[in-house]
Amino acid sequence: MIRPRPPLWLSSPSRFAGLRPISALVLLLLGVALLLTAWMRPVEDVGARGQGDLGLYGAVVDGVRRGDDYYGVVATEFRAAGYPLRPFTAVRLPTLSVVQAALPDSVSVVLLVLLAAATGFAWTRRIGDWFGRGPPRITALFLLAGGMVAFVQPSLVQFHELWGGLLVAWSLAIRREGRWIEAVALALCAMLIRETAALYAIVMLVAALIERQRREALAWGAILLLFVAILSLHARAIAMVAGPLYAGAGGWGGWHGPALFASGMARSTALTLLPWWLGAPMAMVALVGWAAAPGALGVRTAAVFGAFALLVALFARTDSFHWVLIVAPAYLVGMAFLPDALRDLTRTLLDRRRVRVQRITR
Repeated sequence: MIRPRPPLWLSSPSRFAGLRPISALVLLLLGVALLLTAWMRPVEDVGARGQGDLGLYGAVVDGVRRGDDYYGVVATEFRAAGYPLRPFTAVRLPTLSVVQAALPDSVSVVLLVLLAAATGFAWTRRIGDWFGRGPPRITALFLLAGGMVAFVQPSLVQFHELWGGLLVAWSLAIRREGRWIEAVALALCAMLIRETAALYAIVMLVAALIERQRREALAWGAILLLFVAILSLHARAIAMVAGPLYAGAGGWGGWHGPALFASGMARSTALTLLPWWLGAPMAMVALVGWAAAPGALGVRTAAVFGAFALLVALFARTDSFHWVLIVAPAYLVGMAFLPDALRDLTRTLLDRRRVRVQRITR
């Protein structure tokens, strides 16, 4: 009996270990194809509005702080800045702005830093479950820090994606089998701040159904129904302040492909220090690495990141690259899985051992 070699970095074999040669070949070709798409830089269709969003919602917070109604302030500020009020998804839910309006700006910054610290601590513990001591764990922690650089910047405290991304990452890290209540609660908070976080809850619902975790699946389904109800009220409020004749934006449908996700992740993490032709492929490589992450958390994390990559590839415009911040905090850790993933794939493809059976008759 031939025993498998011990893992190179991981405490247990990667998900690519033990694959059939044909499956390994398909995965290798898919990874190469994704890597090549990262160099297809999307054409800018409109100017980037990320910094404009900060100023806009800063003005909204100031208006609510003066005692004005959130939706009334939104209508005034959006029209003045030339921003669309339709579709209703162009306007964030009032959760974050109302809370920040009730607090001093310094308190909001402290809360953001504390949330980032809690998320980083939770992921540090999960990284310890995957990687042994020494260089493997240090590398993974370094990559975690590289993914969270944008989440500790006080100037971005009114950016909804930052709060939603930290809550999603914290939820994903603390979810364990038989312990999911806290994860579900954090996911609901994330959705009430940034609507795209609902995709995370959908993925977790599907994963719970596949794993036959019925009670957990009911919880994810319940918060999704609650979110839909709240979103419908939000849509009605936007319709009332916009009026029936208001011309909205074109909506989603960028169709820029995986390159927009890769370039957006490169611009939203420490990879922004690299030129785009190097940072974007490295961001795509991290997604391939997550596909090899072992364990239940590895499966769910890879599914969440893959779902958001598909969302950005199909629907985001070039000025919406900041959507990737919802999954950015722990995303770069995927690169730490590559040594074992490549080792397991190449061993499978290059293995030429054959068992010869000879029958001797007398």
